[in-house]
Amino acid sequence: MAKIKVTQVKSNIKRPEDQKRTLAALGLHKIGQVVEHEDTATIMGMVNKIKHLVTVQNV
Repeated sequence: MAKIKVTQVKSNIKRPEDQKRTLAALGLHKIGQVVEHEDTATIMGMVNKIKHLVTVQNV
């Protein structure tokens, strides 16, 4: 399975609670933090929900 790197590039301050929870579920807590996940439909759905707060790279 392919992997992706997700990097948080914007703050979650003044964001809806569901977006904050999505960031936390992905393991992102600070700006600049990078996490690696499998490229599954579930993860991509989560990333799509917060695409304005993160960047994604294929590994």
